[in-house]
Amino acid sequence: MVENKILYTKPSITDLETEYAADAAKNGWGDDCYKYIDQFESLFKNHLGVKHAIATSSCTGAIHIGLSSLGIGYGDEVIVADINWIASVSPIVHVGAKPIFVDVDINSWCIDTNKIREAITPNTKAIMAVHLYGNICNMDELLAISKEYDIPIIEDSAEAIGSEWNLKKAGSMGIYGTFSFHGTKTICTGEGGMFVTNDDKIYEKSLTLSNHGRSRNQKKQFWPDMIGFKYKMSNIQAAIGCAQLERIDELISKKRKIFYFYKENLEGLPFSFNPEPENTKNGYWMPTIIVNEDVKFNREDVLMKFKQENIDARVFFWPLSSLPMFESKRENFNSYSLNMRGINLPSYHDLTENQQERVIKVLKNIF
Repeated sequence: MVENKILYTKPSITDLETEYAADAAKNGWGDDCYKYIDQFESLFKNHLGVKHAIATSSCTGAIHIGLSSLGIGYGDEVIVADINWIASVSPIVHVGAKPIFVDVDINSWCIDTNKIREAITPNTKAIMAVHLYGNICNMDELLAISKEYDIPIIEDSAEAIGSEWNLKKAGSMGIYGTFSFHGTKTICTGEGGMFVTNDDKIYEKSLTLSNHGRSRNQKKQFWPDMIGFKYKMSNIQAAIGCAQLERIDELISKKRKIFYFYKENLEGLPFSFNPEPENTKNGYWMPTIIVNEDVKFNREDVLMKFKQENIDARVFFWPLSSLPMFESKRENFNSYSLNMRGINLPSYHDLTENQQERVIKVLKNIF
């Protein structure tokens, strides 16, 4: 008998989310058309400890707004880690700038701060810190480089809800931060994202850009002050987000519990897991194994074994410089090595220990 499929991730939706969404669908119009959006933004900025938050249609859109607010455009460069999802760099390309790929730290899987200084040029206008799979970048080093060279740090925290650096939440430390509420993420609004900042000028510019270039201080109806974007979140999406934020501690706790069950029950096998250095907290969005370099295995065979047991698994992100639209940078050894040795394990809030045991059994049979 084929057992029920184990998905690699899905959201945790309760009666609270459906109640709020139904209320927004029924009553969230007219004067109340922004009710849940305003509430979601307020709740999120308070959770994060920042001054400003703008709910967006995606994390990618939030990055795009921020880059535009910083005035980054043609001829400019943005330094970013080579191994990431394309959503982190596509906005860089869309504003006409060039992503400069540097290698990742082999332990954190995030941007190697030792490589950044070598990549800085007069055209460098920002450094993007992507907190990969919940692992958090070395923010002390990044902020020191930012101060030394007067280059802003952008935090892509799409995967880092629940992650912290010295008690500061991911996304709250750079010139601006962005988050994803895609159906795969720790907090879900179906699709959606959030732009956050402590900078008043960046906030006002970003708020205007996010709504067709219409300033909130403009008294004329339908009078845009600049060419902007349409990156607003819907009121119904925000209603779901409000319910999720009321459960935020529970959702983060479940992610961490799932991670530690894997780690404890796979101890002794030839691979490492997401790190959690001293003075940090990992939200463990996606529990990931990195098979030891001296172990010969075929990643595709591992994925096939999971598929045969009706279990989803994901490969580690590809180095962006390996994609056909970018110039190859094989010298970024760690990025290319991690990609071939990494596998994401199923992790959703309602995953049971019995289901995790099925995943663990497959890995023990292989390794």
